[in-house]
Amino acid sequence: MSHSLTGATDRTGLYTEAERQRRDSTIWTLVQGILAPVQFLVFLISLGLVLRYLITGLGYEAATISILIKTGFLYLIMLTGAIWEKVVFGQYLFAPAFFWEDVFSFAVIALHSAYILALYTGSLAPADLMVLALAAYAAYVINAGQFLLKLRAARLQAEGVA
Repeated sequence: MSHSLTGATDRTGLYTEAERQRRDSTIWTLVQGILAPVQFLVFLISLGLVLRYLITGLGYEAATISILIKTGFLYLIMLTGAIWEKVVFGQYLFAPAFFWEDVFSFAVIALHSAYILALYTGSLAPADLMVLALAAYAAYVINAGQFLLKLRAARLQAEGVA
């Protein structure tokens, strides 16, 4: 942990008081709060299109475009999340409070990026691409769950302070 930014080394919960104040005062918290549900909506739409293709064989182009849009949102939320982490914790990634979420985020990014690479190179058949997208989406759901648990922990910590 970067002690120079926290102003305190006592961590009794997810955030020190200084980190909580930075979290609450930065615009990046709002950005994350907007991007996360938008990305989830894009995910749900894309999931429906991918499943439609796998079940009916129809709509490959729509499913592909939706996966690319979902991946774009993933990259954007990862970039802005790293900036948020720098502002709040003093480092771009792997702050102790979000270490495992960040580690798993890289697995999610790797799977989404593998999809793009396979699409670009033509190394997988369309149905196999969609299965790879589903694997990426499953990892995304797990990672989103990690972050939701942290959000809940932060709320419980705030209630305990109040």
